[in-house]
Parts: sequence; structure tokens; C-alpha cells
Amino acid sequence: MTLHDALLPSMLIGLSIAAPVGPVGVLVIQRSLDHGPRAGLATGLGAAAADAVYGALGAFGVHWLIHALVAVRTPLVLAGTAFLCAMAWKIARTPAAAGGAAATGPARGGWQLFASTFVLTLSNPATILSFIAVFGAMAGRSATAAPGVMVAGVFAGSAAWWLVLSTATGLLRGRLDGRWQGRIHRASAALLAAFALWQVCAVL
Repeated sequence: MTLHDALLPSMLIGLSIAAPVGPVGVLVIQRSLDHGPRAGLATGLGAAAADAVYGALGAFGVHWLIHALVAVRTPLVLAGTAFLCAMAWKIARTPAAAGGAAATGPARGGWQLFASTFVLTLSNPATILSFIAVFGAMAGRSATAAPGVMVAGVFAGSAAWWLVLSTATGLLRGRLDGRWQGRIHRASAALLAAFALWQVCAVL
């Protein structure tokens, strides 16, 4: 397997995992509107880094750690659910800025936004099952497979999606007044709570 053969498919894997609507997507949109596209991108990059970690486990075949994560899947998902509920509660209680979304400044540093979604994504080890299946098939095509390139591709594909989403959302930031900002806060909180409930139902 050449570097090109490993890189492009892995970027598509990262893109396909990041693109579906999920809690991270909601957070990227909400933070891009509240604090600007850089905050949204920092949020998305945290998820991209976590995807790369899980991708590395699948690509390099770290079987003992894979089995350990699967064994503690339920408590990890419950911890992630609690984290989602806390985020939903905080967003629901955040008041809309008097001057609209464009007047809301960054509340936290980029590293804090990055870390929050990194931990949130890692708390859902079910994601690793898809990486194991896909990367196992890719690596099995040839003894010259490049797992490091595959992992880099996953990160690049995921990061590209978050860059597009945060930038596009940021363009809408100045067009929303305080009333719309409040509606977005409530909708974001409701969606995060719904995702938390779905995660709990999935492991029970």
C-alpha cells in the first residue's frame, strides 16, 4: 500500500465520521456563533484529535487497549453522558448578548474548548469499533501499509470538516440578534440532552 493509497481513503474516513450531525457538531455550531469561528474550530479539532487516537488503536492493532476500552464501555459512556448533560445545562443558562451573537466574546481559551471535545469524544469508545473494522481491512491489503499515514489522514479529514463548518457558521454570526441567539442556545441544549439520552439507551 503506497502513501497515497493510505492517505486519501483515511481522510475520507475521518470526513465521514466527523460529518454526521452529533454532539460535537452542535457544539461547533453553537461556539462558532457565540465566540467566533476560531472557537468552533478549536472545538472540532478536539474531536479530530480523539478520532486520530482511536484511529491509531485500530491502525496499529493495540489489541490489549482495545479490549480494555470495550470492557469499560458502559462507565465511559455514562461519564460522557453526564458531561453532555452538564454542557447542555450550561448552554441553556447562558444569556443571550444584548447586542446579538456578534457581541459575545470568547469565554474560554482555545485549549479548554479543544480539551472538552477531546474528552467528550474519547468517552464514547463505540467509535473505535468502526476504526478497527475499516483500518483492519485497509492494513490487511498489504504488508507495506502505513498506519501512521492512515492516522494522519483521519485527523486531516476530520479537521477539514470542522474548518468548513466553523467558517460557514461564523459567517452567520453577525446576522443573528439576541433573540435568535437565545433560541440557538435552547435548541443546542435540547439536542445535547437528546444525544445524552440516546447514548444511555444504547448501552442499557
